Amino acid sequence: MSSIDSFYKEYTCSYNNPLICDRPKQTAQEVKGAKFCLECGFPATLAHLAEIKGRGIYQVTSFLGVRGLGRLYSGMQLQDKQPVVIKEYLLPNRSFNDNETSQRKETFKRVAGVNLADGRNQNFRLVNYQDAIADEKAERCYLITNDVEPSQTLGKYLIENGAMAASAVREVLNQALQTLEFLHTQKLQLPSNQVKKGLAHGNINLDSILIKPGLNRNFYIYLCDLALWENLFIPPSIPQPAPAKPEDDLKSLGLVAFYLWVGRTTNYSDTQPLDPRDAQQWPNTDDNLKQFIYRLIGLETPFESAQAARKALPQLLKEDESNSLKPSLTPKQKKRFQIPLFLLVVLAFLVLGGGIWLLFWILNKPQEDYTHWNKLSINFSDVTGVTRGNFIYTGEKNGTWNVVLAQRPENQNPLNDLLRNPIPNVKATFNYQAVATEAPNSSKPLEKVLTDNNYSFAMTSLEDNVTDDLNQKAVAYDGLLVFVGATNKEGNLPTALAGQISLENLRKIYTGKITNWQVLGGPDLSIIPYAPIEPEAIALFQKIVLNNEEQNIADFKKTVGVNNKETKHTLQQISSEVEENRNPGIISFGILSETQLQCNAYPLAIKVDGQQPSQPLFLKRDRRPVTPADNLCNKSTTYFDVNTFKTGRYLLGYPLFVVYPKDNNRSSVGYSFAHILTTRQGQCLLSKVGLVPLQYMPDMPENYVCKSLP
Repeated sequence: MSSIDSFYKEYTCSYNNPLICDRPKQTAQEVKGAKFCLECGFPATLAHLAEIKGRGIYQVTSFLGVRGLGRLYSGMQLQDKQPVVIKEYLLPNRSFNDNETSQRKETFKRVAGVNLADGRNQNFRLVNYQDAIADEKAERCYLITNDVEPSQTLGKYLIENGAMAASAVREVLNQALQTLEFLHTQKLQLPSNQVKKGLAHGNINLDSILIKPGLNRNFYIYLCDLALWENLFIPPSIPQPAPAKPEDDLKSLGLVAFYLWVGRTTNYSDTQPLDPRDAQQWPNTDDNLKQFIYRLIGLETPFESAQAARKALPQLLKEDESNSLKPSLTPKQKKRFQIPLFLLVVLAFLVLGGGIWLLFWILNKPQEDYTHWNKLSINFSDVTGVTRGNFIYTGEKNGTWNVVLAQRPENQNPLNDLLRNPIPNVKATFNYQAVATEAPNSSKPLEKVLTDNNYSFAMTSLEDNVTDDLNQKAVAYDGLLVFVGATNKEGNLPTALAGQISLENLRKIYTGKITNWQVLGGPDLSIIPYAPIEPEAIALFQKIVLNNEEQNIADFKKTVGVNNKETKHTLQQISSEVEENRNPGIISFGILSETQLQCNAYPLAIKVDGQQPSQPLFLKRDRRPVTPADNLCNKSTTYFDVNTFKTGRYLLGYPLFVVYPKDNNRSSVGYSFAHILTTRQGQCLLSKVGLVPLQYMPDMPENYVCKSLP
């Protein structure tokens, strides 16, 4: 497709591109009711609170920017007050005549948006549009999207973050190829009810691929802006693109991967597009990925299909992350130098000034943001639309939900009793029945929800097992704590380890590569690695720490051996050895709710190279991470910090989800139960049984707000 800079030449814009020029926006702000830019006559942006009528009525709230061939706005569907994103396409009358405008509006209404022909609502990370509107009285068309999709394009990501690591480029390719495989092979239905067997995207570029950050530096990739409707808004004076083909999507995706890896799209010298045939432009960190992208682009034997490419991608050898090829100075080669006296004086002043600034910042730092908390419904009884009836839901036997349901928040009834009939006047009863998973990398509770209509929904942390037939809604954060025994004798492990352990060393311990604490700066003491029996904890440890690599998992099982027992028994053993004045060399891990209410085992902060260690357990009094010097025996003195989980800084944290079917013929009571748990009352209860709420709660150290709720 031609560069957008060559579009709309009929408009004498001072920026040479009226679509991205700010004058149309200024005109709309300065002149009430203005429809056209005062400078060049190009259509002005939509006014604040402008209404658009389609199947629903949508109100514009703010201008967001430009993506592809359209302008983006945030808005609201007036009927239900749900937020939406509005994409506005333009057919300016100097670029399109009346006949061309009419034809393109009609085509737009017929083709804008695709769904599976069989009516299933599967999420293959293709942005779905809920309404396509052609304005009969103006030069505009609109696509409406629920405001739940990611909004950052890969183009913006590249500008803000620079080049992607090879491993991240691989993940972009994996997710994008999955979406293309779906798009190229499934029977799809257009708004006109026409069914197509497979469809090429035709418009793969850095601005039509969106990125949504997840936890632990993960992300999700979404495709949008298909050529089927996007190309309708290319002016007739511009050469029109040829009909899209699936093989063109692979070539375009290969170029996107190339740009992401290099970190730019043009040459430094002449701003011309980078040429992937120039070997000097490529990073040299992953030759296997380079060959894969060559095949996508067509510089070597091309893949037959997106399915073939996606199948080949996991078979690539991992990138070589070793630094063995980097030159390093020997001690004799390192230059010795002396710091002049005046530099020492300057340094002293800088340290003093920095200390004063730090003190000022601590005394004046802003309070936590309670915006999300203030938007929550207050009590269970405020949740509307809950269906009457008796409902069975499930979760993993010995999993997180099993543990927390048995706990009594502040001497109330067990959580299970409080949630069985949360809204008495509605007569909706929720009965929990746990099931056990035997096979690794699977989830029996989720299988039950999909195949057995007796199970309405499930509680799980195993996000990777949630299929495209299921919806998921986060209700709290959960996580793993890695802990070691804490004694008062010399060689106390938490002190010797400075209260932390790196993810790499944790991996080495649990794969048998480090067997003595002395290697990590501790006492000359054998390491005894334990593991819990909870399937969720094991699955998530294998994913986050062992990277789900088969060899690591095999070494893990061999290393742990018979030291595989319930977390409470491991804690009891540590406690017994500490009381007998022995220094246990045990290290273990377990879910938050089972490990927080004890003090003979110290939770280690987790560290990765180049980052500060992340400790999720904080002291309430000082609002700081705990240290080995702190007394953890008073459970009322500590809490889990929301921000370390919310931002993904704590690498062993993850969400807890309510998962329920997308099938419209099934009950939607799972959605209602999730809403109940995300009221203020629900979040307070979950925080009291060892989970981490989704947002800050006012006066969290004292939980006055929670105490005031039923």
